[in-house]
Amino acid sequence: QVQLVESGGGLVQAGGSLRLSCAASGRLSSNYVMGWFRQAPGKEREFVACINRSGGNTYNADSVKGRFTISRDNAKNTVYLQLNSVGSEDTAVYYCSAGRDRGYASGSSDYYDYWGQGTQVTVSS
Repeated sequence: QVQLVESGGGLVQAGGSLRLSCAASGRLSSNYVMGWFRQAPGKEREFVACINRSGGNTYNADSVKGRFTISRDNAKNTVYLQLNSVGSEDTAVYYCSAGRDRGYASGSSDYYDYWGQGTQVTVSS
């Protein structure tokens, strides 16, 4: 069983930066691919980024490529999402997720077995 707790959300000005953290109980290095998703008001949850068990491979959604970076520290059981050059379109609740490694990473929410409660990111203009 894995429990995930996100933190680091808040209000940020357009063009600014923010770093989200996801602290996990249990050992993240134990076969879990980690992902970040987000959900804006009135919209469906969408994939943002994911990272493999070792942290050597990452995959970002086209909408955040070049701006957001996912990373992980297995020794600290923590996953991060660095948000740079944010815009109003990035306002959403951001969710951390963990999925048992099936030999590939995925942007599908169905792949992930555990979810955090979410942290709100609001971008002001």
